[in-house]
Amino acid sequence: MRIDICTLFPECFDYLNHSILGEARKKNILKIHIHNIRDFSSSKHKQVDDYPFGGGAGMLLTLEPVLKTIEHIETISDLKNPYKVLFTPKGNLLNQKKIEKLKEKKWLILICPRYEGIDERILNFIDEEISVGDFILSGGELPALILIEALAREIPNVLGNKESLKEETFQNFLLEPPQFTRPENYNGLKVPKILLSGNKKKIEKWRKAMSIKLTFLKRKDLIYKADLDEEGKKILKALEEKYGK
Repeated sequence: MRIDICTLFPECFDYLNHSILGEARKKNILKIHIHNIRDFSSSKHKQVDDYPFGGGAGMLLTLEPVLKTIEHIETISDLKNPYKVLFTPKGNLLNQKKIEKLKEKKWLILICPRYEGIDERILNFIDEEISVGDFILSGGELPALILIEALAREIPNVLGNKESLKEETFQNFLLEPPQFTRPENYNGLKVPKILLSGNKKKIEKWRKAMSIKLTFLKRKDLIYKADLDEEGKKILKALEEKYGK
């Protein structure tokens, strides 16, 4: 997969050179290119913002340098038809379902706004607006990093352990069960005995029940979307009887 990022702050993306993402880039599994929008300003002083028509607080990112950045990106790749994403609070919520759809794209161009946003006419040149939540950030750089990390985990050979992906939170709309490591007893706080039993079947059954319970108690908006087998449905019914729907 190729990802191109349009930003005013390329230095924000040093994070992509480390850990799992850094290894994926070194192996050429994930191709990420970062482009400074300011480089494509026609202004003598490389200005990329201006006052909004009609008045109002703050400045807007102007259309021309953003479009020129995108045009440049399209000329330097052998791929065709990039899927262009603009990060904005007005966009579709980024969740695991959205990540599943985006991973099917071979080429993404991510546009990171700043100031009070971008000239609204940018919407004529993008494919989708995406939001990472109902809160305000200073720019699109953090949302871009969130999307890339979530997406990378879905790409074959990025994660070292294939099984870890199957057990991740939000897979099948269920939260992960509690996890513990050494020591077995920390100042009286003990690891559940079942995890020390060595009985894999009982451990898996416990983890499944705990996953359903945690999702029911913490994220009821997810539990009824989960595809539960008959055993899972019995666990859910017992939880409803105990705690109420």
